Amino acid sequence: MVLFPPATCPRLIVKIGSALLVDPDGGVRRAWLAGIAADIAERARAGQQVAVVSSGAIALGARRLGLPKGGRASLEDAQAAAATGQIALSQVWAETLGAEGLTAAQILVTLDDLEDRRRYLNAAATLDRLLGLGVVPVLNENDSVATAEIRFGDNDRLAARVAQAAGAQGVVLLSDIDGLYDRNPALPGAVHIGRVERIDGTIEAMADRGSASGMGSGGMVSKIAAARIANAAGANLAIASGRIERPLSTAARHTVFVAEKSAPARKAWLAGGLTTRGTIHVDAGAAKALRGGASLLAAGATRVEGDFRRGDLVAICADDGRTLARGLAEYDVTEAGLITGRRSGDLAGILGYAPRAALVHRNHMALL
Repeated sequence: MVLFPPATCPRLIVKIGSALLVDPDGGVRRAWLAGIAADIAERARAGQQVAVVSSGAIALGARRLGLPKGGRASLEDAQAAAATGQIALSQVWAETLGAEGLTAAQILVTLDDLEDRRRYLNAAATLDRLLGLGVVPVLNENDSVATAEIRFGDNDRLAARVAQAAGAQGVVLLSDIDGLYDRNPALPGAVHIGRVERIDGTIEAMADRGSASGMGSGGMVSKIAAARIANAAGANLAIASGRIERPLSTAARHTVFVAEKSAPARKAWLAGGLTTRGTIHVDAGAAKALRGGASLLAAGATRVEGDFRRGDLVAICADDGRTLARGLAEYDVTEAGLITGRRSGDLAGILGYAPRAALVHRNHMALL
């Protein structure tokens, strides 16, 4: 089966890892990339709108600057390599897509661009306009200004967030592996998993943190995290090998993570959030109530952590540490700590003012 045919997937996001685009010596694999461009052009003629999330800037820049360890020896080296390599990367994409009669556009984003609601909506509007004009947006994390603390860290999750912003129905992560296996595929007896209907603890346990090439930053753990984000937004996600020619038009083995029913846009954005300001831990009764669609009340909370203010994104976790939901806090961390575990009738006396309805209201919460 060809991945996400145009008839069933009007918008598609394709992520390409560094090891596919750049050879071990730091040069662009132009012949392979020309095949990708031909695939995209074929899909565009069939009416599909395609955006690309492309790694490779650091690897290309490291070669030009002569930096050790592929430009990843330090944050400063990575930023310098990214700044240098991004020019080369955008030029290669413009030339390769241009040879197929397509126009490329470059978009560089930081984590904050997609975590801040207003900036996220601006990015979504730009993507929508470019795709509507028949342009192929080529996106990458802005590694030249990203810090170790505030960055995606891998383009797998970036691709899923871009899919969410673009309203895409499908995401393809082209990698150096052809999908998910029940254990490290290098081990004897490893079994390929072709379809995942639900991401649970069993699926997460199959993830292997290794990257076969050593050039990229995303292993299977990041790909499953990306699948969660994409699926919550209503997009199917496939992990497929890019170690073949024309991978978007060739029927080959892959793993598809099947999307849930699409959530409302705001809740999908909340579910895909990667940076939380704190954590609210809840008891078993509250966890059950949340799964039934209830708000999180103070009585069901057991403790709070972090440094959050009202309106910040927080994680809601069960006693065993599992993240149950993400939502916007109705109180800051100090007030939340004061009312944790207390009944609604006690809150006014503790706070000195009329309390809000919940610690996290269901309208501002997304279950995971």
